[in-house]
Amino acid sequence: MGLAEILVEIDNEIARLTEARGLLTGGTVVKRGPGRPKAATGVAKQAKKKRNLSPEGRKRIAEAVRRRWAAQKKAA
Repeated sequence: MGLAEILVEIDNEIARLTEARGLLTGGTVVKRGPGRPKAATGVAKQAKKKRNLSPEGRKRIAEAVRRRWAAQKKAA
């Protein structure tokens, strides 16, 4: 029995247990195959926009980090 076969059996057992748990708790049963879930049809990617920091905002963040590092060094 190879590693791939063992993993498939484990995934099948997890699916069976998840379905049984859903039936016992009265929740909805979600049937999934092994592996990662499928990506959305591109809707989520279109909704996300890249957020850019202004130079002033970047400077404020850098200064805050330096203050935090200084406080940690002083405490140590």
